[in-house]
Amino acid sequence: MCTLEKRGNIFYLTFTGDGADQHRLNPTLIASIRSALSEAKSQSTPGTVLITLAQGKFFSNGFDLLWARSASGGSPSKAVDLLRHMVELFKDVVADLISLPMPTIAAVTGHAAAAGLLLAMSHDYVLMRRDRGVLYMSEIDMGMTLPDYFTALIRSKVAKPESRRDLLLRGVRVKAEEAVAKGLIDSAHDSGEKAVEAAVRLGEELTKRKWDGEVYAEIRKSLYPEICGVLGLTGKSVVKARL
Repeated sequence: MCTLEKRGNIFYLTFTGDGADQHRLNPTLIASIRSALSEAKSQSTPGTVLITLAQGKFFSNGFDLLWARSASGGSPSKAVDLLRHMVELFKDVVADLISLPMPTIAAVTGHAAAAGLLLAMSHDYVLMRRDRGVLYMSEIDMGMTLPDYFTALIRSKVAKPESRRDLLLRGVRVKAEEAVAKGLIDSAHDSGEKAVEAAVRLGEELTKRKWDGEVYAEIRKSLYPEICGVLGLTGKSVVKARL
């Protein structure tokens, strides 16, 4: 599950627990994330920021395939249907983050794989610990194609073609320093604690700008037309300046 806490102008969205479930994305966790993002959106004021972090060894290990198998009653076709259902549910989480009216920061303090990596990359900034954890798109190794919004987001966020190739077509497990060089994340830090501290510092810097959230969200959407088209997000003109 996850919790949402506001301290000052910063919202903290935290995946809770020791991570025994690896913060895998199932319908319950997806609904919890969407509820937290909705609450943050409703309480947004100029200068608010969202930081997402996780307890335990994982940021998120992607979709909960164990849940799909268990809930399928032993039917492989039913398990596939449940996976596709999670894919559709998670699409709304990505849309929520892309349209959220505030800057967003992911503090990746553990492994982020598949949909878990996509969750991190849906934020404006990604900070990661260098002493532990990898970024990994596992679909090529598992024998699964990627949903259209996965590839659209990666094309939108990862500028280097060779980085996209290595991530998606080689299944490379990328540590923090290499992830910075490949343009997958913004910075690497000595420990999970240091990564969170850096995320908070960045958040505090951004809150001082007192940006209008609606304007911020519209400019963000305009930066990523491909993913917004796939997600069904439309833009609009907003003028809040005093002319």
